[in-house]
Amino acid sequence: MGKLIVRALRAVLVVMLAGTVFVQVGMVWALATDPEDGSLPLTPLRVVTILGMVSAQVALVCVWRLVTMVRRATVFSDAAFRYVDVVIGAIVAAALVWFAVTALNAPGQRDDPGVTLIMGGVGVAILGVALIVLVLRALLAQAVARDVEAAQLKAELDEVI
Repeated sequence: MGKLIVRALRAVLVVMLAGTVFVQVGMVWALATDPEDGSLPLTPLRVVTILGMVSAQVALVCVWRLVTMVRRATVFSDAAFRYVDVVIGAIVAAALVWFAVTALNAPGQRDDPGVTLIMGGVGVAILGVALIVLVLRALLAQAVARDVEAAQLKAELDEVI
């Protein structure tokens, strides 16, 4: 992966992480202030939103670590699986959070149940992303196995020579 791509990806990750932290701080500030002063009440939707941003932040940090491993050419190791597994978990958590948002929103959509169905479809799509990452994890496992096999064959060849 080229330096330009890595820098661009890291810039996107920083902007996304900073944006989610900014929104979280703003929400916590609004929730922590005195209700008589115009603060927001702690509602399930706000709690779910904060949890959803936490899952996104966890995934962003793990992607940052994986990009670092790519730059150092150490991504084909067992250490990468830990980060990929956490990303999968964070995506599944985000899908569960989205389903919670859908459930919280559903009573207000009695006149138009199509919105709830669309939101449910978005949740299924998020789970689909987790499945795609799971497939990519399997490809990483194959690449790690091939890398180990190649190292063993090289060692045997070095012995013969």
